[in-house]
Amino acid sequence: MAKVYLGLGTNLGDKEQNLHSAILYIEKQIGTVVSLSAFYNSEPWGFESVNGFLNAVLCVETDLLPLDLLHQTKQIEVCMGRTAKSSDGIYSDRIMDIDLLLYDALIMETPQLVLPHPLMNQRVFVMEPLAQIAPDLKHPVLHSTMAELLKKIS
Repeated sequence: MAKVYLGLGTNLGDKEQNLHSAILYIEKQIGTVVSLSAFYNSEPWGFESVNGFLNAVLCVETDLLPLDLLHQTKQIEVCMGRTAKSSDGIYSDRIMDIDLLLYDALIMETPQLVLPHPLMNQRVFVMEPLAQIAPDLKHPVLHSTMAELLKKIS
């Protein structure tokens, strides 16, 4: 059973309901949610939009392997109405975005998936909720805790 941290973000529609719906899908298709952060408001990151984001991080225990987990998160995004994933670093408004942040202490780099998430430690909207639920968790590459990484960017 792997312990996985997922970042959730939404900036369209009923944002709070979108997060609750994503959590239900995750419990149904991925595994048991063992912890969930508070919901955080944030500004768009990497693009301009009048729509602010609502973000959360959760920890889920799953039997899925990393690429199977990635496939399931993409399916959930599509089920919730997401039409296109960001490409070439170009972001846009979205009903739901689910990012794989950490998969146990796994370090992995494939064309489909990089773990840990390569930008997580630069994003307050990821690190604040992550540090809330796992302050002492160590980043497998940076060897700092989530609380220490948050201090560096906030």
